[in-house]
Amino acid sequence: MTSVTQPPSDQESTTFDPQIDGAPRLARHSFTLSDGHRIGLAVSGRGVPLVVVHGFTAEGFLYAQTLHRLVAKGFKVVAIDMAGHGGTQGLPASGARLGDYAELMSRCITELGIRQAVLAGHSMGGRIVAQIGAAHPDQVVALLLIDAIVGDTWDVMVNVFRLNPLLLGVIGAALLADTATTLPLVRDPAQAAKLGRLVTPTAVGHAMQPWRLLGPGISILRSRGSRSILRELEHREIETFVIHGDLDVAVPFRTAMSAAALSGGQLIRVHGAGHSWLLKDPETLPAIVDELLTDRLGIAIRRALAGAGANTVDELEDHFLEPDAPIRALTPEMHMGALTTAAHPPRYRWSVR
Repeated sequence: MTSVTQPPSDQESTTFDPQIDGAPRLARHSFTLSDGHRIGLAVSGRGVPLVVVHGFTAEGFLYAQTLHRLVAKGFKVVAIDMAGHGGTQGLPASGARLGDYAELMSRCITELGIRQAVLAGHSMGGRIVAQIGAAHPDQVVALLLIDAIVGDTWDVMVNVFRLNPLLLGVIGAALLADTATTLPLVRDPAQAAKLGRLVTPTAVGHAMQPWRLLGPGISILRSRGSRSILRELEHREIETFVIHGDLDVAVPFRTAMSAAALSGGQLIRVHGAGHSWLLKDPETLPAIVDELLTDRLGIAIRRALAGAGANTVDELEDHFLEPDAPIRALTPEMHMGALTTAAHPPRYRWSVR
């Protein structure tokens, strides 16, 4: 069954109401793991932990506008930079497997004191959180795979790239075109200016240290098929939501269809959206999450809370976080005032199967 929705910007979730008063502020930190590996992260909000993993060449803070709005849904948003991106050190020269990136991200979650979280990953980040779900299901409440590089079609594409690496230029051109249209210069100049300010530091960082991207890029080319990972998510009965733009050329929508089928997940089709739609419009993903909270995502959260008797934000966090969790001290205070709300209705429509 498929329904097409575009809820009004003031739609409220009925799943849980943390009753937070305060304007969210996304705080950036550098955190050192027990083995000395330095990671970069951004955090804001109180409530159910939502760990966000960005795509290749991006960093967590680049999604700041969307993250602000997710805080208003009752989440403690934690955006962790992948190895070789943002404020996170790269992996050793031998670390050229996607599994290495997933294991590092899993350790970050553990050492930050997060027992369980909703994991959301965009593009390469979607593959990373899927691997965490398959290998460490105890860490996962639910998965949001956003234009993720998982599914049969993507696996076939990677095999073709290995045979003819020059075809990567086609994908590179597609991503370049998608990025060029990400800035809504004509439709929304104010949004374009905000996104431009977020993109500039990331672009400068890559220009100064381009070699940092070699490891992640090679790991994508060397990645094995994702079918076994997705099957494991189904076997573990992990609630999975595959959210994908139907005009994504770099990671075609057909791969999302197979990812949802293989994982037993729910497919959300974002109409008229390319690969980086959640950067172009910060309202759509929070609105989709709001709808999911009234159904299967809300059920997954309540299931994780079963028997906990959590009725307040403090009790929620006590359930999902360790008592001495470092993430508690890294979370900025919520200043009095209104939470970030939608500046305009979501740009995209979506269908939920």
